[in-house]
Amino acid sequence: MRFWLTLLAALATASCGPSNGGGTVEVAMIGAREDPFAQGVRLPAAAQHMRGATQEGLVGLDAAGQVVPAIAERWIVTDDGLSYIFRLRDTTWPDGEAITAVDIRQQLRTAIDRTRGTSLGLDLAKVRDVRAMTGRVIEVRLSSPMPDFLRLMAQPELGFVRSGSGAGPMAMSRDDAIKGARLTALPPETRGLPAREDWEELARPIAVRALSAKDAVAAFSRGDVDLVMGGTLTDFPQAEVGPLSRGTVQVDPAIGLFGLVVRRETGFMADPGRREALSMAIDRAALIQSFGISGWRDSSWIVPPTQYSAPPYEDDRWDGASLDDRRRIAAARVRAYAGSGGKAVVKVALPRGPGSVLLLRQLAEAWGAIGVTVKRAAPGEAADLELRDTLARYTSPRWYLNQFNCSLGAGLCAPRADALVRQSLTEPDAAAREQLLVEAHAALVEREVYIPLGAPVRWALVRASIRGYLPNPWGLHPLFPLSQPTT
Repeated sequence: MRFWLTLLAALATASCGPSNGGGTVEVAMIGAREDPFAQGVRLPAAAQHMRGATQEGLVGLDAAGQVVPAIAERWIVTDDGLSYIFRLRDTTWPDGEAITAVDIRQQLRTAIDRTRGTSLGLDLAKVRDVRAMTGRVIEVRLSSPMPDFLRLMAQPELGFVRSGSGAGPMAMSRDDAIKGARLTALPPETRGLPAREDWEELARPIAVRALSAKDAVAAFSRGDVDLVMGGTLTDFPQAEVGPLSRGTVQVDPAIGLFGLVVRRETGFMADPGRREALSMAIDRAALIQSFGISGWRDSSWIVPPTQYSAPPYEDDRWDGASLDDRRRIAAARVRAYAGSGGKAVVKVALPRGPGSVLLLRQLAEAWGAIGVTVKRAAPGEAADLELRDTLARYTSPRWYLNQFNCSLGAGLCAPRADALVRQSLTEPDAAAREQLLVEAHAALVEREVYIPLGAPVRWALVRASIRGYLPNPWGLHPLFPLSQPTT
């Protein structure tokens, strides 16, 4: 009898999780302990989520990844696509002072200035001017139309803060007991919305801590947390919900870059043809099979052709050539290099995690078939190739191209590609603008700066009691909706 009572108690606890549909929502973000509190404009995933909850920008993203009002309650776009006019909410900063257009103009200019030298700064290069038009209206002018501009404005790095406090929907405090943070939803009237008398009873606090993937999964299986976020392919083999958890593994339909960036152009890697040989030899479909992920989208291009208004090239870079044919061509290039006295050895830098072990095994098998030896670079050791695993901020080909800009110093680049992208910033004609981006992509491909594998992988463990969480392409899951009533 005691056994069955114990089992029933365990089932009840594990199925509902710590919040049991009410009380504090316990969230674990995969990462280092201090990640939620990181500052600057190169934020880890945990800090992006915290920033989005506490420091709103003009607009934000909802649970589905759609753009929604934030500090701006509404907006219009001029017919030429060059001007975005935002009307601000009638609300205040945390110190009680009214938020004005002059404030937001300066805040946005400062936020954009902070991004200089980053890929986000390159993404924002179309912003020509920010003006305060009246007390609660600001205008952002662009150098040429950008259909995804509002999504770019929703990035957490562009949230507003004054005197150390943001105007987001939640307030944050450190919690040493959980080695993390607690978020409390602010009353609607402080955010320019109608007051609700029952707000404190309905809104649920959120506790956020950063844990390793192993510890986060274990905490979920024990019922200590309701939601685990921030998983990548590197730690996907650890994504287990546990037999009693009543939870699910949810994978985002993410878009972005997942592949190997060329870090140095020496030895075997000195020739673009040999770099292409490595890409040709990979069986991308087989690569993901060992992970057991369905629906993953592989790619042999830096910019997937579907990201253009009309695909400018075929889905497969090698015109449907069989894997055997591709490997025959690749092996001939390797033999030619070996015949001249070179050693076909490639060092690859990968993050720690069981997924990296599986990935390296697949690469070693593919490249071994063409005569190339693969070694894993030790932490801090110079590598020929390094894993790039980055989520897209918006859908334009320009986002992909900006990731390889020479100014970032992130690996091999193509100055011609950068020049073409810069030219596109002021090109008024949509077709001509897209053609410039097609040519920039071709310049990067010609230089063989990157070995594409496919789309990034982002996964979460979600308790059945959780509401306000939806998979989306951006891998950003706002925390504020989790605090809303579940009934």
